Amino acid sequence: MSSMRHRTLSLKACLVFLVVPVMPSDAAQITKTYSYFSISGRTAEDLDAELSRRGPLTGATGFRHPGATEIKFGGDITYHESEGRCSIGDVNVTLSTRITLPRWKNRQRSDPSLALIWDTLSADIKRHEERHAEIARQHARTLEQALRALPSQRSCAVLERQVGDTSRREIDAHDAEQLRFDMVEAKNFEARMMRLLKHRTGATE
Repeated sequence: MSSMRHRTLSLKACLVFLVVPVMPSDAAQITKTYSYFSISGRTAEDLDAELSRRGPLTGATGFRHPGATEIKFGGDITYHESEGRCSIGDVNVTLSTRITLPRWKNRQRSDPSLALIWDTLSADIKRHEERHAEIARQHARTLEQALRALPSQRSCAVLERQVGDTSRREIDAHDAEQLRFDMVEAKNFEARMMRLLKHRTGATE
């Protein structure tokens, strides 16, 4: 006689980065929410101070940032027992993303040169975080595929350990890729901003 066991995946993770939308997936269940914090000011120094004072505080760094994204992996899985073997049943990996972005209240009444700098910076933050979200989405799908592909075992206890090991490896791979991305982005920030400002200035002219 066969039976089914249901268990919640122990693969939850909460990671904090800088700002992001997440695209829907045809496999893992992905949700996203947005929130905004307002800043004011009429000079670049004002905006910098406001972002440092009002930006979301991240537990990962202990500092405030221009924006933040909280990424949580979770999900559940079922196991089938039949004729002395245990196999994977249904797999449902979830990814929840909460995005916090800045809004500049004085944007419409600001000096054009400062508005150009702000628009360039905020667009780059959004692009940066969209990539963070894409990385998370890719790993959620990879994890779900890896769990579905696990072969049957002699007991569900053995299979559950493999589920845990597989989940930890994929979350670790996700963390490492996010960190590499941040390191590259930080290294190239000044050159990237100058290039973007030059492009926007040329487009405006």
